[in-house]
Amino acid sequence: MYKNYIFDFYGTLADIRTDEEDPCLWGKMSEIYSALGAAYSPGELKAAFRALERQEAARIGGRDPEPDLTEVFAGLYREKGVCCEACQARMTAVTFRALSREFLRAYEGVEDFLKELKRRGRGIYLLSNAQRDFTRPEIAMLGLETYFDGIFISSEQGCKKPSPLFFERLLEKYGLKASECIMIGNDEEADIAGARHVGMDSLYIHTDISPRDYGKVEPTYRVMDGDFRKIQSLVLGQSI
Repeated sequence: MYKNYIFDFYGTLADIRTDEEDPCLWGKMSEIYSALGAAYSPGELKAAFRALERQEAARIGGRDPEPDLTEVFAGLYREKGVCCEACQARMTAVTFRALSREFLRAYEGVEDFLKELKRRGRGIYLLSNAQRDFTRPEIAMLGLETYFDGIFISSEQGCKKPSPLFFERLLEKYGLKASECIMIGNDEEADIAGARHVGMDSLYIHTDISPRDYGKVEPTYRVMDGDFRKIQSLVLGQSI
């Protein structure tokens, strides 16, 4: 039915739980920073992180700015007069994510659906409000990266869904027509309303980590139990 399928990642293809408020997380991160010459107490580090995050978002500007948190991690070193090269900043970001992540897994039926799309020669793309140095490793951890013809992550673009600009950049880069695409996501505001802004059909999938506020935006399709067999039947006319 559609030539191209554009997916959200977290809450759509992958189930994840993180806890960035855990005091143990900030304790471990303060140990890491201090060991590398940037001494912080856990509370000081958390406050400095949030302040730099706000500054980075303000620097980017725009309606829906998406700061690159790896720049924030680098800035925390610089705040203490410590030089931080790109590799060290990325490793710090990856470490933070690993310590804050409780679990990560692909939803049942996701890989079978992606395989079927691939078999049929459909275009498969990812459009995710996420952090590059968190998300690209997690896509690889789940073994899903080979299915995508293109991956767009908001921190790399400086904007995020539902901004039409984020959608338009993906469409332009890969030469896609909105009328030939469907957006599949678990967030009505970001995914469904965002797709509507650019004239794209959409499928809302409700999962455990979908925003609680839903039912206000009408997608082209709706699957309320997260069942990818139903998604495949709706958009391909065939069950897994």
